[in-house]
Amino acid sequence: MEGRLSIEQKKKLKARVNKSKRFLFGMQGKEGVLLKTFVYVLLICIGFVYLYPLIYMVSFSFKSLEDLLSPLVNWIPSQFYFDNYLRATNVLSFLPTLMQSFYVTVLPALAQTAVAGVIGYGFARFDFPLKRTLFVLVLATFVVPPQVTMIPRYVFFNELGLLGNIQAFLIPAVLGQGLNSAIFILIFYQFFKMIPKSLEEAAQLDGAGVVRVFTTIAIPMAVPAIIISFLFSFVWYWNETYLASLYFGNQLSTLPLELQRFVATFNQLYSGNDSGANSINEGVRMAGTVLSILPLLLVYFLTQKWFVEGVDRSGITGE
Repeated sequence: MEGRLSIEQKKKLKARVNKSKRFLFGMQGKEGVLLKTFVYVLLICIGFVYLYPLIYMVSFSFKSLEDLLSPLVNWIPSQFYFDNYLRATNVLSFLPTLMQSFYVTVLPALAQTAVAGVIGYGFARFDFPLKRTLFVLVLATFVVPPQVTMIPRYVFFNELGLLGNIQAFLIPAVLGQGLNSAIFILIFYQFFKMIPKSLEEAAQLDGAGVVRVFTTIAIPMAVPAIIISFLFSFVWYWNETYLASLYFGNQLSTLPLELQRFVATFNQLYSGNDSGANSINEGVRMAGTVLSILPLLLVYFLTQKWFVEGVDRSGITGE
């Protein structure tokens, strides 16, 4: 009898051990508590690294000069001080500069996306002489640093009279030579290669031409690639300051360009009083930074659903 009890106790002990292992480490495709805890801690740490600068900017942008100088005020200001944003809006000329920023980013991004789609479809579906060589040359344009072609392109644009207006960005985008156009051509190339040729062949049997096949079959199925290409183009054109300052001069301006000149412009506007609330401080600078990235954050929040879906379906990772 005692032997039977000992065997039953061993079975119960073994069952408890297996249950504990399943709970901690997981079994048969189910994640255990330890793995879930590790994943969540890792994600929280990574998220904090990315969110810390944003939290810092927003917190300091609402601080008054007294809060900035007080060692007792760390993250939460004693009161929300909106004068920082009023001064930053005045220094950046926010609304006119915002309209110019959208003007010089949306149009080139749309043109670059459309042209990259056409070029990518051509490389994916047609065979022509020197196809591989041309494709390698297209990809090589991304490898070559833009600093190498900056001066020759500036001289060329100056001779054509393209400086000081949006054509310095728009014409290269229309010709497939916009900012990082090679990446978008590669994205469309990979996406169109994944579309079965049988769909296009069936449409051709029904009498559809190349243009109709492209517009009615290829383009609707390439919506994820279009979303990815446009959003990345928009962000890259928005954040481009070196070429924008070189090509536009004083004729056009963007929020990132005005942010670079923020201190000098602030001193010009408020040079009459160098003390007190009219002197530049960390709060005013952070308010200007928040205003400069706020449109991008709004665009991302509005398009987050389509952006994530596009990354998942466009084959941008090479899958």
